[in-house]
Amino acid sequence: MSEIRLYVTTTESKAEEILDLLSEVFGEEDFAIGTTEIDEKKDIWEASIYMMTEDEADVRSRVEAALKSAFPGARLEREVIPDVDWVVKSLEGLKPVRAGRFLVHGSHDRDKVRPGDIAIEIDAGQAFGTGHHGTTAGCLEAIDAVVRSRPVHNALDLGTGSGVLAIAVRKLKNIPVLATDIDPIATRVAAENVRRNGIASGIVTRTAPGFHSTAFSEHGPFDLIIANILARPLMRMAPKLATHLAPGGSVILSGILAAQRWKVIAAYSGARLRHVRTIWRNGWVTIHFDRP
Repeated sequence: MSEIRLYVTTTESKAEEILDLLSEVFGEEDFAIGTTEIDEKKDIWEASIYMMTEDEADVRSRVEAALKSAFPGARLEREVIPDVDWVVKSLEGLKPVRAGRFLVHGSHDRDKVRPGDIAIEIDAGQAFGTGHHGTTAGCLEAIDAVVRSRPVHNALDLGTGSGVLAIAVRKLKNIPVLATDIDPIATRVAAENVRRNGIASGIVTRTAPGFHSTAFSEHGPFDLIIANILARPLMRMAPKLATHLAPGGSVILSGILAAQRWKVIAAYSGARLRHVRTIWRNGWVTIHFDRP
């Protein structure tokens, strides 16, 4: 079954506005949404949403309805994504990434691990998070700093993807970690990566579509919560996320474009959390909050 990309060609500023609009329309549904620069000098950008063929009719109608009211002149175009073995393709140029004491590498680069490295082996696959994106690398750096400087006894990796962040916490400290995702494929991949990294116990992987899942009450409260998702979902979940944070606990958030950071900081300040530090990587930020 083919993957379809629906996209609008526009300027950078309007592409960001369309990205925000589509993020509102599709919320936490399992559709990838993003922007791409096509021509810097001419300010040509594309705002895109990706889906499988079976979802195209529904997604197209919702996108067209949203664009009609907010961007009446926008033209929605279509591209069929060719079937490529992206696992093999991505490994061709995927080099090990260092963040804090961590080295995230694929199985093809085990020989790159040096003495003293905290090595995490993640091959590119179906779930997001190989360490190469600025958001994942920023989270790894923040996790290293927080676990070094603060007492951490119980952690939550919310939106775990590949499981790399949950694995990082567990490799740093022998504490229980709950790793959740709304996507059952991601949960399965995370569990496989936990085993691949030689972790026999201590990480529980659960598919949890929202904070109404019993997983959070069963395993919380948490004194470290990591959520590498997207800015708008993070802002919406601020009050509920804060209720699962133990007194004195830390929150690490990413998936946030630099321009969105103030809105996220405002949302979590409203939930009575304190902004501690912002890490910048490749146009993305990772933000550390705590509960005083």
